[in-house]
Amino acid sequence: MTKTDLKDLTLEKLTAFVASLGAPPFRAKQIFAWLYRPGITDFGQMTDLNKEFRAQLAERCAISILHPEVREVSQDGTVKYGFRLADGLLIEAVLIPEEERNTLCVSTQVGCAMGCRFCLTGTMGFKRNLRPAEIVGQVTTAMADMTASGMAGRLTNLVFMGMGEPLANFDNLLDALSILQDPHGLDFSSRRITVSTCGLVPRLAELGEKTEVNLAVSLHAANDTVRSALMPVNDTYDLEQLLRACREYPLAKRRRIMIEYTLFEGINDSDQDARELARKLHGVRCKINLLSFNPCPALPFRSPPRERIEAFQNILHQAGYSVFIRASRGGDISAACGQLAGKAD
Repeated sequence: MTKTDLKDLTLEKLTAFVASLGAPPFRAKQIFAWLYRPGITDFGQMTDLNKEFRAQLAERCAISILHPEVREVSQDGTVKYGFRLADGLLIEAVLIPEEERNTLCVSTQVGCAMGCRFCLTGTMGFKRNLRPAEIVGQVTTAMADMTASGMAGRLTNLVFMGMGEPLANFDNLLDALSILQDPHGLDFSSRRITVSTCGLVPRLAELGEKTEVNLAVSLHAANDTVRSALMPVNDTYDLEQLLRACREYPLAKRRRIMIEYTLFEGINDSDQDARELARKLHGVRCKINLLSFNPCPALPFRSPPRERIEAFQNILHQAGYSVFIRASRGGDISAACGQLAGKAD
């Protein structure tokens, strides 16, 4: 018999499962709270459940735990974890410590089917979607590692910008977000969670209807010709469709969409590109993150010089946008944006 991994279940689904075992609904809240306490690995530790029920759970259910097979620390303090999954596949997550917050970059798939030309994950191809337990497990393991290693502060922010396209694993993503935000469990605020997409337009409105998390959109070009050359998804959902979806996206009063724009020397970094981007984003409630391409020998792109990036930023500033140049972290351990590829596999 295949055991049910209880960490795959939202509180609502756990309540239904507990009912199927003949137990009262309040037991689900007790179990759910136990599942996300540090150090809980078996049902025998759940001391407010009677012995017979614990034995029933042990027979029917499992509590999965992700153990990092690889743990690398960058010169800048960034930590990259390599998690070996039950079927032998490898995923990576990245912890970025900063003075006022600690952010975990979470993966949602093994590999990726989107094929973005500048992303090493895309060179892996798509292997499979992650289950909710495998998504949330990255978070709980990073939290435990922070405690064990004496890292200052707590895990404050989650960004779904790791391996895979989150909106291509939509149902499991929603369940993982529910688990992460549930006050009976990990209790993360929606304001501290960001989901990034390369532009799966049909799922955008649904994400906005079903969650209140922050949205980041990987744009990386100001016209369809360049974007299609960089990101094959643009052949299906072009800039007009994507930006219309962004304009219509349901946002709370003070929320903004984060537009991610990686600069590639000689490809999308000219003054004309900046002016075109400013025009295209008109009417989108957004702020803009400029990223310098993280070079790697396997990919044929180069990063622009700093003065070019600043000139690009200045044009967008003058057009009235909030624009930030995001510092790359963890490049020396292949933990920067676009560098996650499960190299230990």
